[in-house]
Amino acid sequence: MNDSPDTRRMMIYLVVSNFLLYFGFQVWQTLFNNFAVESVKIGPAEVGLVQAVREIPGLLGFLVGFLALYLSEVRIMALSIILMGVGIVATGYSTTLPVLLITTFVMSFGFHFFTPSTSAVVLMVARQSEAPRALGRLGSLGALAAVAATVVVYLLARPWGYQVLFAAVGLAVVIGGVALWPLGGRAGGLPMNRRVTLRRRYWLYYVLSFLLGSRRHIFSTFAIYLLVREYQISVQTTAMLFLVNSVINIVTLRWVGQLVSRFGERITLSVAFAALTLVFMGYAYIPSLPVLYVLFVLDNIFIGFNLGLTTYFQKIAMSPEEITSNVSVEQTINHIAAIVIPVVGGTVWAVYGSQAPFLFGALIVLAALVLTQFMRLAPEPTAVVRPAAS
Repeated sequence: MNDSPDTRRMMIYLVVSNFLLYFGFQVWQTLFNNFAVESVKIGPAEVGLVQAVREIPGLLGFLVGFLALYLSEVRIMALSIILMGVGIVATGYSTTLPVLLITTFVMSFGFHFFTPSTSAVVLMVARQSEAPRALGRLGSLGALAAVAATVVVYLLARPWGYQVLFAAVGLAVVIGGVALWPLGGRAGGLPMNRRVTLRRRYWLYYVLSFLLGSRRHIFSTFAIYLLVREYQISVQTTAMLFLVNSVINIVTLRWVGQLVSRFGERITLSVAFAALTLVFMGYAYIPSLPVLYVLFVLDNIFIGFNLGLTTYFQKIAMSPEEITSNVSVEQTINHIAAIVIPVVGGTVWAVYGSQAPFLFGALIVLAALVLTQFMRLAPEPTAVVRPAAS
């Protein structure tokens, strides 16, 4: 990675902003269901509605590319953190369903507009050989923030109560975002202009984005549902599984970044997709609960390999100015899968039984494995981005 002062300053900015975002989001996510049921007193249908509203900003992710025509990505990140913090604070004061829907939308808007912005910044400031490691370290940091947030909720939720904890964490996130805002104006090393351009040459990136989103949402929707419905696992067990995933991600995401950097996107993604085929087949046919727990954790590890698709785009992009718009479009494609695939998978389950959605997922992963073989990468150029104008 370029060791200039601008790059070092940018990486510090990325570290601080990512920790703030993932810490705040994990607190919100951990508290939300209990708060919604106990304080707002909504039922499962209303919870489903709130979760649907939470996905809308993800569908609107392509707007980040247009926003970057007017604000730098680092300024978008700071603004996103502020919005998410405001949403967290306001959640604690939500007493009715309409208010909860609004606060959830604000929180989610900040979260979903941050993600493509931070990925784009990494791709624009890091050399191609270093980008996987940088993304892996940031993912590891996000997992560490999630673990810290889980501990905070565990220790403070009961003595402080939902409203105070939402307010304290949300306010801390807002203050952090406000502090980051002026620093964005001094973040050099990024190209000066942006273009919102979709190209035919990026077709493989777009298709794989949809397939990876599809496979992720099949598993996230139906794996825990299967464990609860068929094996009656408790909410404590579910929470423990997610905590184990977060702890493991602290180590494995750094490791994944190193693997992608060493062996390349095509090889590492191929290995991940081949292994994921076995994970889905295991959920379809293996009746052993301990084995299913292991497969659940393995799936979480292989999700981390998705960073290989992000760095693949860095290598095929025609220019750095097109990175932000296409990374944000990838998020929209992913959320189209989030809406379509769970509905299809649920219908398949209802008609053909519990094995069917996981077999469907295995077919999706196999399709991704085949398409990955079409990845063809040019040698790394001597410069990743054009120097910013002074």
